[in-house]
Amino acid sequence: MTISLLHFNPSTGTSASITATGGPAVGGYVNHSWRTLGGCATQGLFTNPWYADFVHQQLKDGQNAVQIVDKLIALDSDHNKRQCLVIDSQGQSAALNGGDNIPYIGSLAFDSVAVAGNMLENAEVMTEFASAFLASTTNNGTAVLSKGERPIYKPDYETFLPESLITALEAALNAGGDKRGTVSASLRVEYTDKAPIDIRVDWAKDNLIEELKFVLGKVRESSFQAFLDGVPNRIDI
Repeated sequence: MTISLLHFNPSTGTSASITATGGPAVGGYVNHSWRTLGGCATQGLFTNPWYADFVHQQLKDGQNAVQIVDKLIALDSDHNKRQCLVIDSQGQSAALNGGDNIPYIGSLAFDSVAVAGNMLENAEVMTEFASAFLASTTNNGTAVLSKGERPIYKPDYETFLPESLITALEAALNAGGDKRGTVSASLRVEYTDKAPIDIRVDWAKDNLIEELKFVLGKVRESSFQAFLDGVPNRIDI
């Protein structure tokens, strides 16, 4: 299994992603977030890690998520072995769900939030993933899910966005998660006005969620926050 959630806020340019899988070092291959542009999760039966560079360039060139996924399908003769989720700078998303992947495989798309997974216990895993994220970050999560409303984000939600991503992943895993167990995860938040948050657990010996929380807790400590406060957010300082 690999399951991923992508978020992009067109109003702020913040891009975020979280992913988890039953194999090691998922962060080295799957989730990618680019501030002001969007993001992608490239996964599947045989992940194509080169998708990320292609998607990044296409987003920079102004292509939208649907156009990019169509190009991936046209260019990759083995696209049936892939799953790729793309979100663009308008918060719209598209997914490639290759037919050769192990079920349950699927994706969900909402305004500025999208989820994709394969080798899942059931479809409910994805629903719980999206629902928990929207419940934590918006004032109208139920309406987003049931009526397709545009999310109304809580004023300070980006402050605790990493925590919301972990909470959402925990809900997904509690709903079934990976048939084999889930042992690695990766989270990235790219802001436009401060340093990114990029944390990974490459192999959880015990509880994956608790290990993610532990690493994020270290990032949140005052000493590391003081370091991040001094990190530039662009090259031309």
